[in-house]
Amino acid sequence: MNQPPAALTVERRDDRHRYEILVDGERAGLTAFRDRGEQRVFYHTKIFDAFTGRGLAGQLVQQALTDVRAQGKRIVPVCPYVAKYLQKHDEFSDITDPVTPDVQRWLEGELA
Repeated sequence: MNQPPAALTVERRDDRHRYEILVDGERAGLTAFRDRGEQRVFYHTKIFDAFTGRGLAGQLVQQALTDVRAQGKRIVPVCPYVAKYLQKHDEFSDITDPVTPDVQRWLEGELA
C-alpha cells in the first residue's frame, strides 16, 4: 500500500531565529540563524532522528536561502551543513559572504 507523499512546509520563525521544516504539520528539523545587519548568519542545522534520510535538510536549507535572497539579505554559512550545501549549489554564490574571525566572535557573543 503506497502512502501519500508527505506535506512539507518550511516556516521562518523570527521569534526563534530559525527556519523550521514541517512534515504533515510535525516539526522535523530546523536551521538556526542570527541576523548581523544585512547578513543572515546560519550556525546550526538539525533534522530530528525520526525524519532523517529523507533529504529534508537540503529542502530546508534551499528554502531558507531562497527566503534570504527574497529579503535582500546575504548568507554567512557558519553551519557546516549550509557551507557544504553552498559548495554544491552555486546559485547562491552572489549573496554569500565568507565566515571571518570577526563574524565568529560576533556570533559567539550573540549565543553566549
